[in-house]
Amino acid sequence: MEHKDLSLGDIAPALKAEILAEALPYIRQYHGKTIVIKYGGNAMIEERLKESFARDVILLKLVGMNPVVVHGGGPQIDDALRKIGKEGTFVQGMRVTDDETMEVVEWVLGGEVQQDIVMMINQFGGQAVGLTGKDGGLIKAKKMLMTDRNDASKSIDLGFVGEISSINPAVVKALQDDAFIPVISPIGFGEDGRAYNINADLVAGKMAEILNAEKLVMMTNIPGVMNREGELLTDLSAQEIDRLFADGTISGGMLPKISSALDAARSGVHSVHIIDGRIEHSLLLEILTEQAFGTMIRSN
Repeated sequence: MEHKDLSLGDIAPALKAEILAEALPYIRQYHGKTIVIKYGGNAMIEERLKESFARDVILLKLVGMNPVVVHGGGPQIDDALRKIGKEGTFVQGMRVTDDETMEVVEWVLGGEVQQDIVMMINQFGGQAVGLTGKDGGLIKAKKMLMTDRNDASKSIDLGFVGEISSINPAVVKALQDDAFIPVISPIGFGEDGRAYNINADLVAGKMAEILNAEKLVMMTNIPGVMNREGELLTDLSAQEIDRLFADGTISGGMLPKISSALDAARSGVHSVHIIDGRIEHSLLLEILTEQAFGTMIRSN
């Protein structure tokens, strides 16, 4: 039998009505609430996923929620560095960022990647505005000194990699109140005006905390948090996450992501969702349906 993709026209009217009715309580529950979305991975690269993300964010805004997008861009930075004959260097999973690399990071994240997201949302009928930490004094940063894993008495200088000193959410709130969708690049600025590259997961987590967000949704290239048998864990408490850290189930590249998620949950964000951005409309499916589409970390 020939395979045929299912379109909206193939769905029976009764089933369409049922799907819409299922979404209604969630629309009512989250109306007027802030949802911070960390946008990264394949969802930022594949055209069909980029389009479905833009449409999802617009729909959330249209039904009365306040989406705030914080984006990454590691692969795009690596591509840009290669074009100028420079290879990215990493220490303990963090990008070493010298003067030249920081110029590329600022241009790629605050320019190319951010404007691509803004234009995509605007193209499908939304109103997006791009921000970096400089705009409205949004993200103040200071130099991050990372502790050496092999010698806790030593610090590693990563160059212009920053940690968040403070967030002033006034510009984000002003945009939200005026029907705009903020798109934030994870670049902070120091007291001396220097730009700092900040991990996007950290910015999304702190932004969710400062904005008193109802939810933080982190889009990744995995289905969610998995146990040692490779099974998806759909519902976890902060205490259960601590146990997964302690026994090594959560390790490697997931550590900063889950740590940011956990900090946000402990700081008042009601729930944090880690979802698979490789699935079209995973954002809507997680927020507006009963189906557990990733891992939810509860604040209690």
